[in-house]
Amino acid sequence: MLKKYSLLISRLIVGALFIVSGLIKANDVLGFSYKMEEYVAPDVLNWVVFQGIEVPLSAIVCIAEILLGVAVLAGEKFRLASWSLLLLIIFFAFLTGYTAIGNWFFEHPQASLTHTFESIFSFDARGDIHYFKDCGCFGDALQLTPMQSFLKDVVLLVFILIIFIQQKTVKANTQKEDIVYYGGAILLIFLFSVGVLNWFFPVLFSAVTFALMWAVKRLVNKPELNGWLMAGATTVICTSFTLYTLGHLPIRDFRPYAIGKNIEAGMEIPEGQEPPQYAVNYTMQSQTSGETQVVSSIDYLQKEVWKNKDLKIIETSEQFLVKEGYVPPIHDFVLEDLEDGSDRTSEILSMDIVALWVCYNINTTYTEVQPQVSALSKEMEQKGIHVVGLTAGLYDDVENFRHTYDLEFPFLTCDGTTLKTVIRSNPGLVLLKNGTVVGKWHHNDIPTFEQLNAQLELQR
Repeated sequence: MLKKYSLLISRLIVGALFIVSGLIKANDVLGFSYKMEEYVAPDVLNWVVFQGIEVPLSAIVCIAEILLGVAVLAGEKFRLASWSLLLLIIFFAFLTGYTAIGNWFFEHPQASLTHTFESIFSFDARGDIHYFKDCGCFGDALQLTPMQSFLKDVVLLVFILIIFIQQKTVKANTQKEDIVYYGGAILLIFLFSVGVLNWFFPVLFSAVTFALMWAVKRLVNKPELNGWLMAGATTVICTSFTLYTLGHLPIRDFRPYAIGKNIEAGMEIPEGQEPPQYAVNYTMQSQTSGETQVVSSIDYLQKEVWKNKDLKIIETSEQFLVKEGYVPPIHDFVLEDLEDGSDRTSEILSMDIVALWVCYNINTTYTEVQPQVSALSKEMEQKGIHVVGLTAGLYDDVENFRHTYDLEFPFLTCDGTTLKTVIRSNPGLVLLKNGTVVGKWHHNDIPTFEQLNAQLELQR
């Protein structure tokens, strides 16, 4: 009896969580691919075979997660599903474990445990480890620390092992079991997606998918075909959703630049909170004895080590976290003039209405829409809406781009990662009113001036 209920609970939890996790990633495939790019980069895992295909790879992972979640609930092709689940969770646990452990070494470079592992594996914690703020398991919808993500995967591994060990006892659901598993899963998905994420779409998506699977099973009624046809129907739904969000903006924006969010408010630190404290280590050498010592930048100032003229700084480490603190949702939105480097952030955020064309990478931006960009921008300027371009590109590249595509508006520079966060489109249009985001458009959905103005009217 215990085995029976442990299997039931495991199938419900794993199935529901994989569906929600896959949908969150599929809602923002481009954002998930950015995280994938970090992992496969030469200075991290160096999986060069995946470089250049991060977007399709991310889409496949999203679809696979949803498909496996559905399969484990339906009891169809269970041997294949349980093996796939086990391999996938081992892969995820490796990534989150690598990140969690690596981050700990990175944040504690002077710990004895760090020194021990550095000597065993011949690496430098500060120089060789890439720091990750999060692993991207739930995208921007629910940001977990790397250690929380790793522990989550360990718990999931336990549930999946229960499923794997008992795989031979599972047969395709009966009609009664369909009600139990689909109904239970929808309840769990509701509790998580609505209760935690305030997002109803996963509930609707799951209900439609389960209804379609039930219909396929009843209409075909051929056990040898049911599983494959249900999997095919689910794959079509998942792929359609994934391709839609890739060609447009996410249907739900969980980022701090979503419509309705005020950028300046997102930069503020609440009263009573303190920002994180960072430091660097100085390797200092005595000019008389030649001996070296490591001094933190905090001690360097507080203990006035700088007054000792015999000590000279010969090496400075990378910055590391000393004390946790409040990090505002927006902490790297800085707009600078491309020519003189002056800070234009406050000026842009204080404008009554400003349209921002975001091209995080001038060299890879989608050029087919530039005539539309140019035409709409001129019309906006004529109607009194200030237009600015934002890019991480260099001055010469930007000027060449502007003249090539007849773009009369000026460009400001901003960090590329920040611009990728602002909008999942290159180029993309963001409309601000006194620093508040009132409209966002993918380059496949560039509005007419009338549509843009209608969006403004909604905010008045």
